[in-house]
Amino acid sequence: MEISSRKRLMIFSGSANEGLAREVATILGTTLGGVERGAFANGEIYVRFTESVRGSDCFVVQSHTHPINFHVMEQLIMIDALKRASAQRITAVVPFYGYARQDKKGRAREPITARLVGDLFLTAGADRIVSVDLHTQQIQGFIDRPFDHLTALPVFVDYLRQVCEEPITVVSPDTGRVRLASRYARHLDATPAFVHKRRAADKRNAVSALEIVGEVTGRHCIIVDDMIDTAGTAVAAAELLMERGALSVRLVATHGVLSEPAVDRLKNAPITEVVISNTLPVPEDAADLDKLTVLSIGKLLAGAVNAIFTDASVSEIFEGENM
Repeated sequence: MEISSRKRLMIFSGSANEGLAREVATILGTTLGGVERGAFANGEIYVRFTESVRGSDCFVVQSHTHPINFHVMEQLIMIDALKRASAQRITAVVPFYGYARQDKKGRAREPITARLVGDLFLTAGADRIVSVDLHTQQIQGFIDRPFDHLTALPVFVDYLRQVCEEPITVVSPDTGRVRLASRYARHLDATPAFVHKRRAADKRNAVSALEIVGEVTGRHCIIVDDMIDTAGTAVAAAELLMERGALSVRLVATHGVLSEPAVDRLKNAPITEVVISNTLPVPEDAADLDKLTVLSIGKLLAGAVNAIFTDASVSEIFEGENM
């Protein structure tokens, strides 16, 4: 009897961002695996794979977009189904990792929900997790299995080199993104700066920009962040930059969450262009936002999936910029 040792790659998509998953599959020369999805009358999620996955290297692509709890649960159920169907290895590909902002206790009796989500993935049966531009890198430390933290920086840098005029200052909207701004500044031969802000401890998404540290007068400024949620932070920073004499302001963020009232704020903000990636689907109310540019990370994700499948180095794809 001859037993073949050739591995089989299978890519499956949840319902959150099927377009990105299909793009990744196409780049890799394959198609998405068959999944039957549905729901019971009481809202419980039902998933069944329509083809054999036994012995396969399976990748489940799902962005944790609105409604976030549904999409997290759907991915967990898909992973559980693959485990019970004897998949050889299961990788959860999470372009946007839900609950990433709840990575530590800011006040007494708060949860660390980012850790909880990681535990749920491992319990469901994930052997590996892949995500893009986490809110904080420490989330990797919550996971006791391989966790590939990718970055969309190469995609954004290539685009910014084409459209930005000099001189450039890359601005962190708060002290937590100074390292990210410095990385962008290094690639763009720019100057880094950051905004000192105060966030209300008892309110979510409430921010007041206070002061800018760095050179922005007479320069084209690029605000870089991991996500745009309600856009309060970004708009406050952009207004402050223009007050301090910036020639123009661009906003770059990997994840366009764009929760209400983000679109209205961005429309009225002194921002030339808002550049995001397709880690999340663009909300319907943002379709008419003329200043919005969406770049694809499909090629980067496909490269990472291929490297994992072939046991090659993921870091080489990103020239060491991934974490």
